Amino acid sequence: MGLLGCLWWSNGFAQQSPPRDSTAHSFSLADCINYAYEHQDSVKNAALDVKSAEYKVKETIGIGLPQVNGSAQFQDYFRVPAQVAPGDFFGRPGELVPLRFAVKYSTTLTVQATQLLFDGTFLVGLQSAKVFKELSQKSFTRTKIETNSNVTKAYYQVLVSYEQIKLYDANIKQLKQQLDETTQQNKQGFVEKIDVDRLAVQYNNLVTNRENVEGGIIIYNQMLKFQMGMPVDEQLILTDKLESVNFSDKPEAVTDTAFYRNRIEYSLLETNKKLNEFDMKEKKARFLPSLSAFGNLSTSFYENNFSRLFNNNYPFSFVGLSLNVPIFSGGQRTNQLRQSKINVLKSQNDLHNLKNALMLQANTANITYINGLKSLNNQRSNRELALEVLRVTKIKYQQGVGSSIEVSQAQNELESADNQYIQALYNVLVSKVDLDKAYGRLN
Repeated sequence: MGLLGCLWWSNGFAQQSPPRDSTAHSFSLADCINYAYEHQDSVKNAALDVKSAEYKVKETIGIGLPQVNGSAQFQDYFRVPAQVAPGDFFGRPGELVPLRFAVKYSTTLTVQATQLLFDGTFLVGLQSAKVFKELSQKSFTRTKIETNSNVTKAYYQVLVSYEQIKLYDANIKQLKQQLDETTQQNKQGFVEKIDVDRLAVQYNNLVTNRENVEGGIIIYNQMLKFQMGMPVDEQLILTDKLESVNFSDKPEAVTDTAFYRNRIEYSLLETNKKLNEFDMKEKKARFLPSLSAFGNLSTSFYENNFSRLFNNNYPFSFVGLSLNVPIFSGGQRTNQLRQSKINVLKSQNDLHNLKNALMLQANTANITYINGLKSLNNQRSNRELALEVLRVTKIKYQQGVGSSIEVSQAQNELESADNQYIQALYNVLVSKVDLDKAYGRLN
């Protein structure tokens, strides 16, 4: 059975009461998906990225708001510096006379403010920050879509496991009845002992296969809970049935040739292209001058005696404008702009390539789903035929016109048909999820 050889659940396991210290959940598929949206770590991290992007926008806005800083400085001269002057002014020609203008102690308190008046790179950065937030939101959506797909496939495999257990139970039941009847006939001398042994081998094989399926239930059930972000020590019981899954023999035709725009991958690439365009605008804005205003309010205290340091203060303040005009950067700005233009062109090429890839993916998913439906119908018919062959073979054997070997072969063919039916059932369920995802219906 490959992937389905170890399935996740059985009726016996589902009916067991949960451990005393565990939490039990009875979930539909929608419940599992919603639970994963709230508890899956990858989804929670994507939501945190959205919140971080919001703070990034506010950080960028803050660049254009007034910037105010305060500072305080205390200075103690162990030895006051001196300035020298010609001695001619002091009646000492030819000499240098040291003059000490500084005082031993000084303190300066300053409040400085700057305000950006115009900067092209800031305006472009403000726009790109909002697009960056949009990108994080779309990444969050993509993570939810992937989680939806993973949980849905896992849930469907659990439903298929129920079906496999049911088929095993039905086969075991009928084979046990046949084994008991053949054993009685052997005791009465109507059949040989080898006929009983042959049925016993088949019966034991069926029981062993069912036990193998049950053996993988715990691990695979924990894998499902891992996909959902649920603690592995909690019990999960699924409430949906396979009968509720809608299979369409003819998938709905997609008349919108621009369906690829529904794909989050395409939307993400479009947003990334916007960011590259803003990067190009930011490189262009570097050729423009920038203007800012500044102001300073300070007061100073000077004294040779520390105890009288703050007795007198000497305030001063000023305001001004700062203009920065880029003139020549050795060609750096020009070449940076050229690189940005190339990135925009590459983004456009990536969009075109992704469009073709998504169209191919959707067409492939559609064909795979249709083929899967055909295979499922064929395997269902084969199983019904195998059941009929087994029924007729058993009648012939009971009437003495058939052999036990033919019955064993018919039983083996039924088990093989069951396995192929289960595999086809799982394949079509998975292809249905892939089809919905390919046409952007999992958003």
